[in-house]
Amino acid sequence: MAFSTLRNHKLRSFLTIIGVIIGVITVMLISSIISGINVAVAKQIESFGTNSIFLYKYNVGIQIGRRSREERMRKPLTFEDAEALRNLPTVETAVPFLDVSSDRWGQKILVTGKNGKTSSSVRLSGTTPEIERTPSEVLLEGRWFTQAEDDMKADVALIGDEVRKSYFPFGSPLGEKIEIGGREFRIIGVLEKREELFGGDGSNSQSNVIYMPMGSALRIKPNSDDLFILAVAKNGMLDGARDQVQDLLRVRRQVSFGEDNNFSMETAASIIDQFKSITFGVFLAMVVISSVGLMIGGIGVMNIMLVSVTERTKEIGIRKSIGAKRSDILLQFLIEAATLTGFGGLVGLLIGWLLTLLIALVFPSYVPLWAPIAGFFVSISIGVFFGLYPAWKAARLDPIECLRYE
Repeated sequence: MAFSTLRNHKLRSFLTIIGVIIGVITVMLISSIISGINVAVAKQIESFGTNSIFLYKYNVGIQIGRRSREERMRKPLTFEDAEALRNLPTVETAVPFLDVSSDRWGQKILVTGKNGKTSSSVRLSGTTPEIERTPSEVLLEGRWFTQAEDDMKADVALIGDEVRKSYFPFGSPLGEKIEIGGREFRIIGVLEKREELFGGDGSNSQSNVIYMPMGSALRIKPNSDDLFILAVAKNGMLDGARDQVQDLLRVRRQVSFGEDNNFSMETAASIIDQFKSITFGVFLAMVVISSVGLMIGGIGVMNIMLVSVTERTKEIGIRKSIGAKRSDILLQFLIEAATLTGFGGLVGLLIGWLLTLLIALVFPSYVPLWAPIAGFFVSISIGVFFGLYPAWKAARLDPIECLRYE
């Protein structure tokens, strides 16, 4: 009987559940976008290796607001720090990376190819042959530079996939020359395309990078000290490596007992957890906002159910007079309310899923299993909660008064 009533008032029923539909769509979109971003960030961070330890003078990870004075005053890490870390029993290797993308006056260094293309957006980094032993980059073709080339400050370079596409779109770049800051570098290797957060390319791509020997980098930007160290723990020794790395750097940087570290040390897992804690807060805030639609839908259900009780007073009296119990009347109206919102939830899930597929074309989007289940359960719960009072009111009606009702 509850279902037949809904079929007889299709338009009224649909208008009643619009709020529920909008609320469920919003929850679906929010959960899919947040989950998609979390998955994309996890893939990008883990591409550096799950055994990697990131070391830098500034705090690594999500930066909100201006850095503190203490952080800005920290002294940089040194090449000697990286060498000392390599000698730890739990560390496989430690590789320094020196950013030389801009000169001492802050001007971006130009990169020019034989095709005439010139750009200042390429990320330039000096490093050591130890980069070969890290999972941060994968060689696609060519070779890594040698220790002899590093010692001789040879002008050789490894280029990322985005640099290859921009400067050498036709044919292999191996053996070709590329001009960096007025100096010609011979390309000896091409790196595999890196995992991208938003599937992006161009100047913002993680593959828009050129690596060179550390000595060559210092000739481009003498006295540069913006050093980042990637330490790789031996298999199964990440926790021990973290403790040893921290103790060694605290001693080398003369950090007193009880004082906070004057450097940042993070792992892939800790950065991912940090990011997830931020996105979880955003998710909760957006769910609270989207719950307004669900509340509006619930109020609409209560309103329409109260109208329905009034319209069907005589029907309720007849049912009671032929033996229907209060629980039967209560259940009938609760089923009616839950069916209304449950149907709205299904419609919202379908529309939300289709919109998620469209968003996935331009933005990382992933629908976790719990999202549609929770959306459907919440939509039914809204109907039961807001339909309880009208159902209770219908169940409490006196059958004699109901039969008199016109």
